[in-house]
Amino acid sequence: MKKLQSLFIGILVIIVVLLFGVRQLEKASGMSGAKIVTIYNWGDYVDPSLITKFEQETGYKVNYETFDSNEAMFTKIQQGGTNYDIAIPSEYMIQKMIKEKLVLPLDHTKIKGLANIDDRFLNQDFDPNNTYSVPYFWGTLGIVYNDKMFKENEIKHWDDLWKPELRDSLMLIDGAREVMGLSLNSLGYSLNSKNRDQLNEAANKLNQMTPNIKAIVADEIKMYMINEEASVAVTFSGEAADMMSENEHLHYVIPSEGSNLWFDNIVMPKTAKNKEGAYDFINFMLEPENAAQNAEYIGYSTPNKKAKALLPKEISEDEQFYPSDDTISHLEVYEDLGPKYLGIYNDLFLEFKMYRK
Repeated sequence: MKKLQSLFIGILVIIVVLLFGVRQLEKASGMSGAKIVTIYNWGDYVDPSLITKFEQETGYKVNYETFDSNEAMFTKIQQGGTNYDIAIPSEYMIQKMIKEKLVLPLDHTKIKGLANIDDRFLNQDFDPNNTYSVPYFWGTLGIVYNDKMFKENEIKHWDDLWKPELRDSLMLIDGAREVMGLSLNSLGYSLNSKNRDQLNEAANKLNQMTPNIKAIVADEIKMYMINEEASVAVTFSGEAADMMSENEHLHYVIPSEGSNLWFDNIVMPKTAKNKEGAYDFINFMLEPENAAQNAEYIGYSTPNKKAKALLPKEISEDEQFYPSDDTISHLEVYEDLGPKYLGIYNDLFLEFKMYRK
């Protein structure tokens, strides 16, 4: 009996010591008693000074984690074991997360500033009435070219990427939807096509592009274009803005025949623990001054009309990044294709990459 009592007391002592150690660690890290908001976002996709400002204004501590693809984000949230209060996926993935019941419906009475969002970016098909999401950034997929190698009107359509003059000069983004989509658009088809004949035709056309391709990569495109090691690239508008800020000879065009219009929105995963903190973060990012600061830092287009009005005119009036309604009318949003057709797109893209080897 005494041995059992001694064992019990020993266990209690260990628990007390462990709790004391945890408390000391929390104090040392400044997290003692703090309200924590855990954010899951793309890398370098928020101005760090805004995180600091949010913490100072609200008393929250932000736990900021990053992902490098919508699919990686989806898998981690689906597997559970995470307590993200905020995540920022793209439109087709939001649609998929809604189907899988991985996001919570938002209480609009707790959201302040939704009226600041341009109506064009609300009530999209992937989330009618913005039941689950709040717009964060938007942009396009297009072509960057160097005016030392090409004149203004020489590179403005997807078909121009097949020109013999581009031999070993073209950088492609490493994405099945993007590359298959540009080929589909060049043929006059939807970038969400589920017609197998159209998909095969687009894949066959891509194979004819292989002599022009210097590399199929991701972030490396920036340095290739800035350092003028490549003359043309397919990339997203925000990435193009970064390149252009480093090299005045670079220009961005959106092919008039069609391209991708994308949206990244804020959602609340179903495992969110600090819902109050999540709403506070959403409201903070909807404030025009904060949204404008974030847009200048990131380089992508803000859907916040009041924030856009605060931006320098050389940004807000630049149609490369804030295209006209006519240009936008020719753009398409990626849809959730479902596992069958997503697999077909991925397989055709993989075959294309292997073909060029």
